[in-house]
Amino acid sequence: MGRRLVPLTLDNLQDLPQRCRSCVFWELDPVSADAAVRAGTTVMEKESWISAVLLDWGSCGRVAYVDDVPVGFVLYAPPAYVPRSTAFPTSPVSPDAVQLITSFIMPGYQGQGLGRTLVQAVAKDLLRRNFKAIEAFGDTRWKEPACLLPADHLRAVGFKTVRQHTRHPRLRLELRSTLSWKEDVELALDRLLGAVHKEPALRPL
Repeated sequence: MGRRLVPLTLDNLQDLPQRCRSCVFWELDPVSADAAVRAGTTVMEKESWISAVLLDWGSCGRVAYVDDVPVGFVLYAPPAYVPRSTAFPTSPVSPDAVQLITSFIMPGYQGQGLGRTLVQAVAKDLLRRNFKAIEAFGDTRWKEPACLLPADHLRAVGFKTVRQHTRHPRLRLELRSTLSWKEDVELALDRLLGAVHKEPALRPL
């Protein structure tokens, strides 16, 4: 299968699942999000958010394709662009980190390492942009698709808990300690680790 990762833009936003294209859980504060849902303007608000972050900060997502079929995505941005990030008991995200907002792998493509590949793509992008870490709010009781990532799968792809909570721990991935090796060494390690222990992909949200 041919795999490729492409930066998220307004041109390929339609390749995200419909419910994700119209979800503004992270992009708006709770009051504004509720108002957008009532007004039926969530798709427009999502597009406006993506456009604003792209213009002001730069790349904020990746879309994964297998044989040109969109099979997953990841979204990330500094916490200043993510109003909902202040609403958790383990807030705030550290000032030297970018928030891994959410990720999704389509059913039928889970368990193939795509979730880990998406996280690695984010890490490489942010390392080039001189950020120190990625942080995310996990869900320890994850049972079905939602806006938060399962805490156990964040740990499976390299995150470590920096602030404990029974439901929503905040987890962190240090970039330089995990991605300072060269591309060829990383590929060799990935092949070796993949042969010994296959990391689970992020579950669909």
